[in-house]
Order: sequence, then C-alpha cells, then structure tokens
Amino acid sequence: MGDNRNMFIAIGLSLAVIILWQFFFIEPRMEAERAVQRQETIETQQTDAVTGNAGSVGTGSGDIPAAPQAEGTAGGAPATGAPAAGTPAEVASIPRLPIETPSVDGSISLVGARLDDLKLKNYRVTVDPESAEITLLSPMGTVSPYFVESGWVPADGSTVVPNSETLWTVETGETLTPDTPVTLTWDNGAGLLFRRTIEIDENYMFRVTQQIVNQTEAAVTLYPYSRVRRQGQIETSGFFILHEGMIGIAGDAGLEQTSYGDLADEGVINLPHSNSGWVGITDKYWATSVIPEAGTPFQPRFLYAGSGNVPAYQADYLADAVEVAPGATAEAVGLVFAGAKQANLIRAYEEADNIDRFNLLIDWGWFYFITKPMFFLIDWIYSHVGNFGVAILITTVLIKLLFFPLAQRAYTSMAKMKALQPKIMQMRERYKDDRMKQQQEMMELYKKEKVNPLAGCIPILIQIPVFFSLYKTIFISIDMRHAPFFGWIQDLSAPDPTSIFNLFGLIPYDPASVPMIGAFLMVGVWPLIMGITMWVQMKMNPAPPDPTQAMIFNWMPLFFTFLLASFPAGLVIYWAWNNLLSVTQQYVIMRRQGVKVELWDNVTGIFRRSKQKGAT
Repeated sequence: MGDNRNMFIAIGLSLAVIILWQFFFIEPRMEAERAVQRQETIETQQTDAVTGNAGSVGTGSGDIPAAPQAEGTAGGAPATGAPAAGTPAEVASIPRLPIETPSVDGSISLVGARLDDLKLKNYRVTVDPESAEITLLSPMGTVSPYFVESGWVPADGSTVVPNSETLWTVETGETLTPDTPVTLTWDNGAGLLFRRTIEIDENYMFRVTQQIVNQTEAAVTLYPYSRVRRQGQIETSGFFILHEGMIGIAGDAGLEQTSYGDLADEGVINLPHSNSGWVGITDKYWATSVIPEAGTPFQPRFLYAGSGNVPAYQADYLADAVEVAPGATAEAVGLVFAGAKQANLIRAYEEADNIDRFNLLIDWGWFYFITKPMFFLIDWIYSHVGNFGVAILITTVLIKLLFFPLAQRAYTSMAKMKALQPKIMQMRERYKDDRMKQQQEMMELYKKEKVNPLAGCIPILIQIPVFFSLYKTIFISIDMRHAPFFGWIQDLSAPDPTSIFNLFGLIPYDPASVPMIGAFLMVGVWPLIMGITMWVQMKMNPAPPDPTQAMIFNWMPLFFTFLLASFPAGLVIYWAWNNLLSVTQQYVIMRRQGVKVELWDNVTGIFRRSKQKGAT
C-alpha cells in the first residue's frame, strides 16, 4: 500500500540517520560514568605521592610568547622554570592566598602569582550532594596541573621581570573575595616595581590588572601576556558532536577550535593578530580562558609543549608593547574566566565586558539556530516550573502546537489514504501485469481525491531536527547536568539507571558489568515506555502487505528501545511523550475522517496468528 511504503521509506531513512549517529557520535560506554571515574581518580591521586613525571614538563622560556623584537635572541623571554614541587608536601609548602566566593574556593600561589587551585562549589562529581566538588585548576606537582598565569615579556634581555619562580609579596588583602581584591608586589631590584591586583566577581570571572612602576632613568618596553596551561593525559568525552580542547576567537578569523591530538601534531598554531577575542581550553561543562581587555591588540596562539610521556597544552596571547617612561606607571588589564559554562552567565559576560562572541565558548553546533532557541525555551519554562523534565514535556507540547497545521494536514492525508485503500487494491489487481499503468491510475486517483502520498513522511521528518536539537541541548547544557525529574531519574543528562535485566533493581546484579554487551543491557523503564508508545503508534496503521516490511515494522520498536536506552533520560522521556501526543492526535483525526483505527485489530491479530501457529 502506498502510504505504508512511504512510511516505511521515511522510517528507514530516519533509522539510518540514527544508526550513523550512534556509530559516529555515541560511545558504547556511558559518558556520565566515565566522567565520574575520571574525576574520582584525579581526586584520589592528588592526595597520593606524585612521581617526578608529574612535574617533569617545564614551563620554560620557550613556552612564553616571545617579544617580536627579540624573537630568536637570547633573553627574549623570561626564564620560567617550573616551581620545585614534586610531592604533595612540597606543593603544600608554597605560600598561598585563599579564594572564597559563593561559587568557587581555592587559592593563588604566591610563587609565580598563579591561579592554580580552584574548585567549583556548586557542582559535584556525582548526584550525591556529599560527593567531592569539581576540581577545575590544579598546581604543578599534582597529577593534572592546570593553571592560569599572567606576566611580562621584555623587549630585550637586560630587563629582569617576574617569572614562575618569583615569590610575590601580599600588599593588600588576606583573602580574595568579591568584596576584597588582593594586590601582590615584586621589586626586581633594578628600579622596576611590579604590582598585580586580582579581583573576582560572585561567579567565575577574574580581573587581573598588571602595573609597572618605572623608577629608573630610562624608558622600559614590555609586552603583557596571559596563558592557560594544562598538563598530563587528558580524557575527553569522546563525542564527535562536542568539541573539547583549545578554543578561541581571533577577530575576523572567527571561531578557532583545535583538538588536543591535532595540536600535538601541529606543535604550534598561531592565530591572526586581532583587536578582539580570547583563547582558552574547554571541556564539556567547564572552561578556562584568558581575555584581553576590549580593544587591546594581541597575538593569540595554541601551543603544544609536551615532553616525553607528559603532554602539555597551552592557549596564550601576547599583547602589544607597553612603554613605561622614567618615573611613570603603566598597566595592562586582562580577564580570566574559569568555571562552569552556564549559558545565561556566558551571555551576560559577553555583554557586560564586551567580549567578542564569548557565547561560542558553548558548543551549540552547526544547528545552533535550532539548538539555542530550544535551550532558552526550556530554560525559561524551567524558571517557572522548577523541573527540567517537566520543562521538556511542556516544550514538546509547544512544538506540537507550532507544527500542528502541518501535522494536521499530514495525518488528514494519511487518513484519506486509508479510506482509498479498497480502490487502490482494486487498481493493483486490475493492472497487476502493467506496473506503469498501475502507477498512472494511482496518481490520478491521488490527484482527484487531493491526497499527498508522501504526507506520512512529514511527521517523522519534522521530528528528526527537533530530536537532534534537543539531544544537543541536553548533552551540552550544564543546567541539565544532575537535574532530576521524578522518581529514579536523578540526572536527565544521563541514561535511565534502571534495567529490565535485573528486574529494575529487585535482583542484586549489575547488567552493565557484563563484558562487551553490558551497555546494551541497561534498558530501563523509560526506554521501555518509549518502545511501547512507538509500537502503539505503528499498530494504529494497517499492517504492510509485504511480509518483509511487516517484520521490520514489528521489530522496529524493540530495536529503538535498545538503541535509545543509552541516550540521556531527558531525550527518551521526550520521545515517549512525543509518541503519546502523536498517537492521540492521529486517533482524533482518523475518527473525524471516518476512518477505522486499526490499533485494536492489529493488536488482537498478533494473538490470533500466534494461536493459529500453535494449533498447527
């Protein structure tokens, strides 16, 4: 039958899309479990004794942007060897200045004046509120050093500037808070006084003001720089739809994204000199970036500085020269973002600090024109209902209403197609030996009755981009990380934790532990609900006359049940709810068109065929 054939083609196409999507984009292992294990490993290892390899990658002069005038000459950049910190005891011996805000806690190392110790107070490793805070930045000497550093590069080798081993003195402030900035100073003993004032807001934005007081009788030229550096073996989520690694904006060049592997192959990637932009390192939910003050000309780059088995990745920029006259004071201002990639907060920073396209720190993907509105709609609804799962359900209803006229025409056309089935069967019988004539007569009939034989594809084709955009929204949005729904769903961004293979927890057995196929055995309650609603939707239509098509239709819901079981629970809930709404809509339209709903006959027919086979 024509409508069944078209529906079969549409479902086949969407199935192919999802299979390719699964193959290329979805890792067999659940990302949430990997993230938990990775963070727990870091937390544990940072309290253990660290071998020399942890700090074996130096941060020498080659890692600091060189002054243009001194490129290739000795002394073109300050010596910045790594602080001598190879064990937790040595790390603990470094003097520090505490950081305490509503969003973060940690400390600033007075050796090097580095921001290298930062935890996110509002985010935990697991859904357990007592689990460890997310660690973002870690000092040298730990398993995974990750820090931000600012400084000066001299135009010649005769000017002594502070480096990574410099011990700074606290001039003002005992603890860095949103209300109390801190100021550090260092005197080079040759007439230059360096002062660094660090401020922080209530969230994740630091403001670093570097001053030079020239007490000599000659002018001094220096170049301000800032860098984000990360060392050690870095595990990413492994999803192709998400970028993790180096990221930045360099003026008209637009967004620059480089993976860790590509940077290791390239060695160094110089971005275009620009008057606007930023560079940094991004994870799925967190990011650290350095941002020149708006309007400051700067040269950004990505650098691989690994040595041996210890890789090191760096995003940095070198601003244009600052000339300090004798007896004068000059300064350079830069921002540092280190925290959670909250969409609304990122957008607010972009506007308040005039940061060029800072919203691209969040990977909205190629279909951002769908993904971003989808997120902001769900977030707006959440602000009124207080539950992201409920917000997804309401969003689904709104999407249904938006596409209601289109779906109405599609389902109406499908109902008319069903009403024409007797005539179509007669034509096929009458012209069974002349396929060309058969097709011509059928098309004339469709034209006469004003029926579109492809209308059955429309509801499915509409659902594909919505499905993708919602998946992307749930996957990248930190707002949905650890966001509960009801009952056993405590994290909408993670798969349904229950499984039919241990009777949903009644049997003390973990199906995920089964080698090779464990991930496919985690078929929870919501994937089953989704599969049932999909099966009901298919059974509302007459069974295809072709046995092969009928078999595929019968197995399709089961296949999708296993396929979507590893997807975020929020997406599966959306799919199940969307199926239920579609079934309801189709049922009402079919009854209004006077077409018989095949659901009950198709369901009972399964049991009748089973009895007939048993009798034979």
